[in-house]
Amino acid sequence: MNVFDYFFNQSKSLNKNFILGPKEQASYEDIYNTSLKLASYLNKKIGINKNVLLVSENSFFFIVAYLSVLKSGNVCIPINPGLEEKLRNQIINESKPELTFVSKRYRRTFTEYQHEIIDNSDIPTVISEIDFDEGYQSGNFDDNTLAEIIYTSGSTGEQKGVMISHKNIIANTDSILQYLRLSNNDIIEVVMPFYYCYGLSLLHTHLRVGGSVVLNNSFIFLGSVLNDLRKYNCTGFSGVPSHFQILLRKSKDFKGMEFPFLRYVTQAGGKLHDAFIDEFTEAFPDIKFFVMYGQTEATARLSYLEPDILKSKLGSIGKGIPGVDLKIVNNNLEEVNIGEEGEIIAKGDNIMKGYYNDQKLTKKTILNGWLFTGDNARRDSDGYIFITGRKKEIIKVAGVRMSPKEIEDVIVRHPLVIDCRIRAEKDYVLGEKLAATIYISNDSVDRISEKEIKEHCKKYLANKKIPTAIYFETKLPFNQSGKRSI
Repeated sequence: MNVFDYFFNQSKSLNKNFILGPKEQASYEDIYNTSLKLASYLNKKIGINKNVLLVSENSFFFIVAYLSVLKSGNVCIPINPGLEEKLRNQIINESKPELTFVSKRYRRTFTEYQHEIIDNSDIPTVISEIDFDEGYQSGNFDDNTLAEIIYTSGSTGEQKGVMISHKNIIANTDSILQYLRLSNNDIIEVVMPFYYCYGLSLLHTHLRVGGSVVLNNSFIFLGSVLNDLRKYNCTGFSGVPSHFQILLRKSKDFKGMEFPFLRYVTQAGGKLHDAFIDEFTEAFPDIKFFVMYGQTEATARLSYLEPDILKSKLGSIGKGIPGVDLKIVNNNLEEVNIGEEGEIIAKGDNIMKGYYNDQKLTKKTILNGWLFTGDNARRDSDGYIFITGRKKEIIKVAGVRMSPKEIEDVIVRHPLVIDCRIRAEKDYVLGEKLAATIYISNDSVDRISEKEIKEHCKKYLANKKIPTAIYFETKLPFNQSGKRSI
């Protein structure tokens, strides 16, 4: 089945808006019909199995362009509109798109490239020339067909094109819906961009169940986010660690507010320190908090931790989502015993087809159908998984190996700390020393000191793990997806 038909199997005739919000509203009918006409245009213009670039903020334009590419049997490549020129050129030179959908505000950046460009102002003209055909491409369809290429940065900053099939999207969407138990009454506040797999998963799940999305592209304006949650009766909110850190530590009002319709929140995109989870659940005990773990290479999601056992398994990423098997193996690819550390590997219908134009890396990452995640972890006696760090994350200071994560977890317990980054730094006397960059709000600059942080660390850490150098910053190092940019 084409994933477009999967999304609209039950929702295409709904008499309601899918997009809500102060800037745009759009009904299921508008999205379905516009996407079908655009798909027909693409098929006649470029055929099938061609790469199509998509450059846009979250909007009606993004959604219909994205869906039309999937429906037409072509391959969508959504990218960050703010991507540096060097990385943008790398993607374009490698993927050689036949056509680019680009939001009008970014069109000038793409005029130098040798392919057709369609912006949001062109859509009415394009679809007016197409005969509507509800049965378009509704016959047999191989769901192993490539649907999209999501570019993601590796540990050294290189861009990797993750190839996701129609089958991958359907499998992962089904799994997420099973454990979140979403329905057509659900409305989610979307603050993550759709060019990021976590953001896309929100689009996928709510289309499938007939829910609605509130698009907010300005998380930096916290007031607008909090207003949306209440004004549109949002039942869900999803974020990466920085979203929760900012809400809890930079907003003076958030923890004292009431959100009567907010049923659940989900957190993924990196480890949220336990201190923030405790802070959120204490402030909002009736809102279900889902900790989740995933990778772009898994379409989005690999595991989740049930909210009911969050307290007893705090720090865990839970167990595999429905349809996904997770193992922890050693360097000999043998499954480790309870409590022993090894690498997480995963198998399921959501695992990517491979990396675009990189068979060598694909073979290194996928072995016998198992995705090697690069994350080290251990499993407890109840089968719950606890990540101990990335395989390449361990640092060595004065000959001592240590995990930055352990030290960061301690420092962010301080109520004035929003985030922390631990690294090894060269030292003329010791050769190297442990350094901490601590992120705080502007109004905390005069309320916190290096001495106070070190005294705080002494309560929980051995002396060798207490940072020697401490730097305070007020500018948070997050990219447009909300994830750490360093």
